[in-house]
Amino acid sequence: MTYRRFRGAVAVACLFPLTAVADEGAELNPLVITPARTIQTVDQSLSSVTVIDREALDRQQPREFSDILRGRPGVDLTTNGAYGKNTSVFLRGTGSESTILLINGVRIRSATTGGAPWQFVPPQLLDRVEIVRGPRSSVYGADAVGGVIQGFTPEGEGPPTGWIQGGGGSNSSYELGAGVSGRVDNTAFSLAGNHFETDGIDIREGEERKGYDNTAGIGSVRQHFDNGASLGVTGFRAAGNTEFDTGDTDYVIQTIGASGEVPVTANWFAELMVSEGRDRSLTDDVSRFDTRSRNIRGTNRIFIGSHELVVGADYLVDDVTSDIDFEEDSRDNTGVFGQLFLVSGPSDLQLGLRWDDNEAFGDRVTGSAAVGHAVDEYHRVRLSYGTAFRAPSFNDLYFPGFGNPDLSPERSQTAELGVRGQYRAVFWDVAAFQTHVDELIAFDAAAGAPGNVERARIQGVELETGRLTADWDLRAAVTLQDPRDRDTGARLPRRTTRSARLEIERRIGAFSLGATGIASGNRYNDAGNTERLAGFGLLNLRAGWAFARNWSARLTVDNVFDREYAVAQFFDGTPYNQTGRTAFLSVRYGHR
Repeated sequence: MTYRRFRGAVAVACLFPLTAVADEGAELNPLVITPARTIQTVDQSLSSVTVIDREALDRQQPREFSDILRGRPGVDLTTNGAYGKNTSVFLRGTGSESTILLINGVRIRSATTGGAPWQFVPPQLLDRVEIVRGPRSSVYGADAVGGVIQGFTPEGEGPPTGWIQGGGGSNSSYELGAGVSGRVDNTAFSLAGNHFETDGIDIREGEERKGYDNTAGIGSVRQHFDNGASLGVTGFRAAGNTEFDTGDTDYVIQTIGASGEVPVTANWFAELMVSEGRDRSLTDDVSRFDTRSRNIRGTNRIFIGSHELVVGADYLVDDVTSDIDFEEDSRDNTGVFGQLFLVSGPSDLQLGLRWDDNEAFGDRVTGSAAVGHAVDEYHRVRLSYGTAFRAPSFNDLYFPGFGNPDLSPERSQTAELGVRGQYRAVFWDVAAFQTHVDELIAFDAAAGAPGNVERARIQGVELETGRLTADWDLRAAVTLQDPRDRDTGARLPRRTTRSARLEIERRIGAFSLGATGIASGNRYNDAGNTERLAGFGLLNLRAGWAFARNWSARLTVDNVFDREYAVAQFFDGTPYNQTGRTAFLSVRYGHR
C-alpha cells in the first residue's frame, strides 16, 4: 500500500508514534514529520532528510547530542572542548544560528545568542532524530536558512513496559536512567529520566579538568477519542552545570506543549498547539540570562483526493530577563502560512508560502517550490527552490558594547537537485545544492561587533547510502561543500569543505559488533583564513550482548587511536582540546 492511498488515514496521526503507521521494512525509507509538518516518507518529502532511529541511538550510546550529528550529510560542527561545552552546528555551511532545533515540535533556543543549546540536549532520552537540510522558512519562519533538526522523545505504544540503565567509563563518567511507557485503552503515556555526570577533560592544555552534569526528564500523555480526535501534553527538561576555562554555568533548558487535533469532516483536520520553550543560564553566580519563547499555532489540513492543502497561522513572543540592560527585551512575530501538495501519476508538486510580521524588522515573505518525478519503480528525481531569512538576535542588536542596531536580517535563496534510488534492502541519495546568502550575520573582528557579510555563497554535493539485511547494517555519507565570502574570496570561518561518516553493524545471535568512522577536512578559525586547523579522522568501536532475557550490556570505545584534534581555538590561538580515547560500559534491563 503506497503512502498516497493512506495519506488521509494517517493525517490525524501526526502526533502519534510514527512506528504505528510505518510499514515493515521501512527503515531505509522511513516516515518523517519535520520537512513539512505532515507525515510523509523520506522520498515523498522532496527534501534531503536523514533519520537516526531508536535502534541506531541504542547501538551507539552517544554521550552528547553532537555525537549523533558529526559527519552526517551536510552537517558540520565545532565544540569549545568536550562534555557540555559551547557547540555550533553549521548545516550546509550556514551559521549555527541559522538552523532551528525542535524537541517534539517545540522550538528551543536562546533569544539572546540566537543559537540553540545543542550541548545540553541529552541524547539518552531521544527516540529518534530527523535532520532536514535546506531552507524551511516557508514552514517554520525565521532562522531556518540551513534547515531544521528535530529530536523526538518516546511516545507510548503497546502494553506498558519499563527499563532501567546504568553505566560508567573514562573521565570518571557515569549515568543512570529509567523510564516507562505504553498505552492503556485510549491513553498513551511515556515517562523517563536520566542523569549523566563526568569530571571532563582539560579543555586547555595544562589546566584542570572541566566537569559537566546533566539531569533530564521527559513526559507525555495523549488521550485518543473514538472519533479520531486527540488531546495531549508533552514536556522536556534538562538542567545541570558545566565548567569552562574561566568559570562555570548553571543551565536549564525545557519545553512544554499542549496540543489537540480534531477531524472537522472526513477530509478536514484541524490542530491547535500551545507551547513554551525556555533557555536559562547563570554564569559564575552573577551573569543571568533567561529566554522564554511562547508560541500558539493553528493548522488546517484539507484533503481533496490524493492532494493536500495546509493553511494556518502562528504567533510567537520572545522575552528576555537578564542582569544585562538590553535596549529591548521583548518582541513578537505573527506568521501566516500555506502549503499545497499535488499528485499527478508519478509526479508530485509541493508549493509553500509564508508571510511574517516581526516587531523588530517588519514584514518578510518566504516561499518554496519542489517537484518530484518517479522515473521508475526504484528511482526518483527532485528539484526544489526556496527562500529563507534569519532574524538578528537580541545580542546581535542590543548587547551593551557589542550589539549593532543597524544589522539587517539574513536573506537566502537555495536551489537543489536530488536523485534517490530505493530498493528492497538498499538506498542511495545524491543532492547538489547552491545557496546565496545576502547580509549574512557574522562577527566583525575589526569593529568588535556583529556585521553583515554582503554576499556569501555555499555550494556542495551530499551523498548518503545504506544497506540493511538481517545480519548487516551498513551506512555511509559524504559531503563536499564550498562556503565562501564572495567579496573577499575567503572560506567562511570554522567550516570544513569535506566530511564523511561510515557505519557498520554486524549481528551474530545475541551479540552485535559495530564501528563508526568519521573524517573531517581542515578549517580556518578566523574570517581572514590565517588560523588553520588541520583535518582529522576518528574510529569508534562498540559491542553489544543480550546476555539474558530483557538484559543487555554494551561497550563503546571512542577515538580508538587516541587522535589529538581541534575544531576551534581560544582568542589567544591555543586550541580547545577534545577527548582522546574513551571507553564506556552500560547495562540495561528492559527495552525503551
